[in-house]
Amino acid sequence: MIDGYLKVAAITPNVRVADVEFNCNEICKCIEEAAGKKVKLMVFPELCITGYTCQDLFFQDRLLEATKEALLKIAKHSQGVDALIFVGLPLSVDAKLYNVAAALCNGEILGIVPKTFLPNYNEFYEARHFYSGRELDTVINIGGRAVQISRNILFECNEMPSFRVASELCEDLWVPDPPSTAHCLAGATVIANLSASNEIIGKSRYRRNLVSSQSARLVCAYLYASAGPGESTQDVVYSGHNIIAENGNVLCESGRFSENMIVSEIDLEYLESERRHMTTYEADSSVKYNHVGFSLNKY
Repeated sequence: MIDGYLKVAAITPNVRVADVEFNCNEICKCIEEAAGKKVKLMVFPELCITGYTCQDLFFQDRLLEATKEALLKIAKHSQGVDALIFVGLPLSVDAKLYNVAAALCNGEILGIVPKTFLPNYNEFYEARHFYSGRELDTVINIGGRAVQISRNILFECNEMPSFRVASELCEDLWVPDPPSTAHCLAGATVIANLSASNEIIGKSRYRRNLVSSQSARLVCAYLYASAGPGESTQDVVYSGHNIIAENGNVLCESGRFSENMIVSEIDLEYLESERRHMTTYEADSSVKYNHVGFSLNKY
């Protein structure tokens, strides 16, 4: 975090479907590897603690309890790691199941962001298992601590005010009005997208263009971390196609069909400067956000 530059990573860990203990350990290993590279923001895929393709196993109490325990373990593992970390998991709230991203920093769960748009067409049927988090905005208890869960959370770095992060999950980006639009108009300079985008002919090009154009439209940095080939191939396949873009430029992109970690540096001061020139970059004041601070070493 020097002169506005920030080192970031999009990470696809090795996963085994519904093997929470294995996945938890793999995520912790990736955190250690990224920390060794001095990465300050780590983004993992959608539902990476369980695997995206668990299907009706998502209804099992045993899986959900193991997942919550794994989240606490990963949070504890992040203690002493100088980074903001996003991991994906299923989470039960008031007897409803949500597909969420958890933000972790230095041993704490800072907040939970639920997925808004659930694909339920073609090969997707997320609405069979999950509820939309569109209206969810409350405080829940995880591991004895109160944690905010809402799609409208801005995670703000105390030592680097230009480092403001919001999150959306996979399909949220593919809709006509993505949550990231409101996030950036509310002040986010970085969007973390936890995804499980499947692979079909021509989709990688479309995905790259989608991420690039959204980062240009919002004058932001956009991290897209996708599920990899460890997922079940019963219906579709997943390639681990990870992308880091900044204001329309793809800074780094992974190959496909492998577990991988891509690392790049984004220039937050450049993004803030570009936004100052755009007098039409105006927020909707009626949308209320939860502001959550976190601390990182500046150097």
